[in-house]
Amino acid sequence: MLTWLLQELTVVDAGFAVFQYITLRGILSAITALLISLLVGPWMIRRLESLQMGQSVRTDGPQSHLSKSGTPTMGGALIIVGIATATLLWADLSNRYVWTVLITLLAFGGIGWIDDYRKVTEESARGLPARWKYFWQSVVGFGVAVYLFTSAEIAAETALYVPFFKDVALPMGFLFIPFTYLVIVGSSNAVNLTDGLDGLAILPTVMVATGLGIIAYLTGHSNFADYLHIPYLEGSGELVIFCAAMAGAGLGFLWFNTYPAMIFMGDVGALALGAALGVVAVAIRHEMVLFIMGGIFVIETVSVIVQVASFKLRGKRVFRMAPIHHHFELKGWPEPRVIVRFWIITVMLVLFGLATLKLR
Repeated sequence: MLTWLLQELTVVDAGFAVFQYITLRGILSAITALLISLLVGPWMIRRLESLQMGQSVRTDGPQSHLSKSGTPTMGGALIIVGIATATLLWADLSNRYVWTVLITLLAFGGIGWIDDYRKVTEESARGLPARWKYFWQSVVGFGVAVYLFTSAEIAAETALYVPFFKDVALPMGFLFIPFTYLVIVGSSNAVNLTDGLDGLAILPTVMVATGLGIIAYLTGHSNFADYLHIPYLEGSGELVIFCAAMAGAGLGFLWFNTYPAMIFMGDVGALALGAALGVVAVAIRHEMVLFIMGGIFVIETVSVIVQVASFKLRGKRVFRMAPIHHHFELKGWPEPRVIVRFWIITVMLVLFGLATLKLR
């Protein structure tokens, strides 16, 4: 929106051309989203409290979590508003990647909102039945996968690129659709599983979004892409604006979500952010790097799968409780220690993910 206006103003003064640079618009997008979160956050917290939109806490979880019951939830809506507003203001709205990731964010956010609303109104941690949640996630995820496949203009947009190898591009054909679907839905649920402690999911999301934003800039720049032996994807650089907005809105939300949290993200935020990360990774053809950077999300998901499989097959649990962050809590780690150590691990994983661009 503002991009178009500023472009028109270059006729009046050539100085306005500076706003066409993706790097500057990315910075402005992050600042815009951050300010929206910081300014709207207090009002949203008061509003949710007045509506009694409090979190229902599992009684079979760590006892320290019982005191969190009643803390306002559905705060992910604040993040979505910040991301959407900043992206619409600073991104090129003729770019198909921008609209794809925005629609995905809003659609998965809608699914999460219904789930959170049912949890609050029914005063239960169950929310939307798992089969219906997964069904609607599948509908959106499959639809996005089909669109990205049918709108692809060059072979590079649907090929599988493997980190650490130069010029290794495996044509996937129609397999691109189920693969993309799994990345989007899997990433969405992985972030949702991680969102169990104050600030645990949002800062890793910010860091991964920042890492993917850097890669998006490189894949959208022909010279950098050629130098690094990664695919050049015209238009993918605009995803920098979205990733920057995600980082800014996430940091703003962390201001209120840090331990002890004044507000929780809820499924409305976790499902949306995870799906958005998946779409960005697919669009820039770095899904495997997403798995590396989002290693904490992967570990949390695997811990749940292992726990369920072990209990069903052997009647025994591997962890004291899954997801694994609860395991460490029950071992006696204070909540802030679990959170910060997971953050530190994510920093290292994001840096390693970025290093794969050169280690080829």
